[in-house]
Amino acid sequence: MKKALVLGETLDAATEKLLENKKGPSRKCGEIDNRGSHFYLAMYWAKELANQSTDTELQSQFKSIAKELYENENAIISELNTIQGKENDIEGYYLPNEELASKTMRPCSKFNSILEQL
Repeated sequence: MKKALVLGETLDAATEKLLENKKGPSRKCGEIDNRGSHFYLAMYWAKELANQSTDTELQSQFKSIAKELYENENAIISELNTIQGKENDIEGYYLPNEELASKTMRPCSKFNSILEQL
């Protein structure tokens, strides 16, 4: 229960930062889309989890992840923005090919490698 409360409170704080910093998705190609917006939410949430002191297990787990996300922010966002505007065949709308859909929605290898640490 304590861990869930920490996760919820830090997610609220991360969402607030996302909105304050105007990191929501843009409608223009080459600017932050849903993938970029999700990156920023992950980065802010990891930072909030690393900075809280209520749950030291979560704090230690997210300290290095938050650091890596912040250090690689420009490269990750640049990669996410430059792949926009290209058609991707995911072999269906309602029942897409999972591998192709994942590749389309998770195109940044650096971001994926950081997330895989979890």
